[in-house]
Amino acid sequence: MSALLMGLVIFLGVHSIGIVAPTLRLTLIDRWGLARWRGLFSGLSLIGFALLVYGFGVARQSLPILWTPPQWLKWVALGLLLPVFPMLLASALPGRIKRSLKHPMLAAIKTWALAHLLANGGLADLILFGSFLLWAVADRIATKHRTPPPRPAAPERARNDVLAVVGGGLLYLVMLLGLHQWLIGVSPLP
Repeated sequence: MSALLMGLVIFLGVHSIGIVAPTLRLTLIDRWGLARWRGLFSGLSLIGFALLVYGFGVARQSLPILWTPPQWLKWVALGLLLPVFPMLLASALPGRIKRSLKHPMLAAIKTWALAHLLANGGLADLILFGSFLLWAVADRIATKHRTPPPRPAAPERARNDVLAVVGGGLLYLVMLLGLHQWLIGVSPLP
């Protein structure tokens, strides 16, 4: 379980700089340069992600099951997960979806985490998905209180929404029909 916890601390910690120290990122970019900052951020993110993936796999086998969700909750979870990939894609594709959700990636993470909490009852699941849900809620609240860095805005296009929905739907099907089983070792189908 220590690898899971360490991975969560590193991964979510790096991604929480904007929550706990909003000006630190800009200070470090000024001091080190953008490329060095991105390298450090990416390197720590990859290390944290690798640790949490490995740690989750180990913890799932050793930590207790806290509850057994009823079968119908797995169907609810599959329904909740349907918009997750379109929201993720919409975060990079300016359109009405992105404008409506304001922060589609955080919405996707919250939805993904909640769906997995409903469908899984293990302590490892509670730690992993609960941590991501709490982090995404905290980050969304924090974004309301900070000024975003100036970035050139890409033009909003209706085709971006179509790409997000169609591409996200295809990714959902790929994950549902085999990729989740291959990557995680568990079929998402009830």
